[in-house]
Amino acid sequence: MDKFDQYKRLLRLGIAGFEVLIETAFFAWVWLYIYNIRRLSPFENKGNLMMIGFYMLYLVVFIYLYGGMKYAYFQKGQLILSQTLGTLIANGVIYLQVIMVLGMFPFPTAWPMLAVSGVDFLVILLLNQISEPIFRKLFPPRRLLVICDLKYKENLIQKISGRKDLYEVSRCVSASEPLYRLKQEVQDCDAMMLYGIEEQKRNLLIKFCYERSIRIYVAPEITDILLRGADKMHSFDTPFLLLRNYGLSFEQRLIKRVMDMLIAGLLLILTSPFMLLTALAIKLEDHGPALFKQERVTAGGRKFFIYKFRSMIVDAEKNGAQFSSKNDSRITKVGKFIRATRLDELPQLLNILKGDMSIVGPRPERQQYIDEFCQETPEFIYRLKVKAGLTGYAQIYGKYNTTPLDKLKLDLMYIETYSVLLDIRLIFLTLKIMFMKESTEGVEDGQNHA
Repeated sequence: MDKFDQYKRLLRLGIAGFEVLIETAFFAWVWLYIYNIRRLSPFENKGNLMMIGFYMLYLVVFIYLYGGMKYAYFQKGQLILSQTLGTLIANGVIYLQVIMVLGMFPFPTAWPMLAVSGVDFLVILLLNQISEPIFRKLFPPRRLLVICDLKYKENLIQKISGRKDLYEVSRCVSASEPLYRLKQEVQDCDAMMLYGIEEQKRNLLIKFCYERSIRIYVAPEITDILLRGADKMHSFDTPFLLLRNYGLSFEQRLIKRVMDMLIAGLLLILTSPFMLLTALAIKLEDHGPALFKQERVTAGGRKFFIYKFRSMIVDAEKNGAQFSSKNDSRITKVGKFIRATRLDELPQLLNILKGDMSIVGPRPERQQYIDEFCQETPEFIYRLKVKAGLTGYAQIYGKYNTTPLDKLKLDLMYIETYSVLLDIRLIFLTLKIMFMKESTEGVEDGQNHA
């Protein structure tokens, strides 16, 4: 495997580049022989190259943003979804540009871009069908040594078994084993995974693997994530890391608030027809209220009422608060649909305009659940360093049934590496998870979750 591993990125880039070139070629033909000749003064040379160049740029940006170049990392279905979304958005952006260039009403000019989108989808399917066996042949699953606290073993092995295309667990060893034994175990494996191991032993194993160029996967501790947001200091010749520990700066909060108001206002206008139809469908099904409100907690522990479309029966929590589970009988027929499509979340745009929430941030929890999670993981309170969000890092990279500790780590990754570009990226990625069923699944009975 190591023989070809150094070429994996190059192969990924080559296949992705080939896809972009083919899709660009189809658009170039449509532009040159359909759109351009409709202009009163057709573009020549540099004008044509400008339009084709813009399209290629959009493809590269949006396919990369959705992870469409990660062959042998995403599974085939997710890779196809990523590439399709990236391509469709690129096609939509270039189509708006075509309309402005032609100065024509959009509908008569739409069919050529629809044809391009259809051909693009066929290209994506074909390339993935060809490339998948190539990657499987050249890059078989890594033989993985798992070193973990045995109380996490079952959950961890279950996660790894979902990606048999990437990993093959050869052995699982208790983190309580002495260091010399753990060093012996890793010698004949392709990689090592550490989870729930005490800090000093973990650090020594990391150095041991670094010295021998052994690949290692490490589940970060909370302090590791906090250090990611630190600034490098070079005031003198001893390197230091500065942790300010106050969440977002004033400038970041200001820019984020302006973005929230602009995006939420625009989305309210665009989604108002869907919101009206959703409210009507809920009302017609059981004649109950279309909206419900519930107390949640946002930045600094401040309480507010969150708005959602009602997806459960009236008085669903008359016996007390409880998480939604798989096949929950309290969820209505309309509720199942609006949960799967995320339409139930749209009223939270009002919370964003009011300033209770942000577009991106940790999902707001109820106070009783925060208290419950803090008993097991006191650091869970760190999520309140920033405003709660409509979407967030943990919603995109986690699942509905992800454990509280893992969701906390994901949210802290967002807080400690925050940037405007990260917010924009997560907003685009939210569109992708709307098509991924596992992100909306309920929890299993007895499972610990956030």
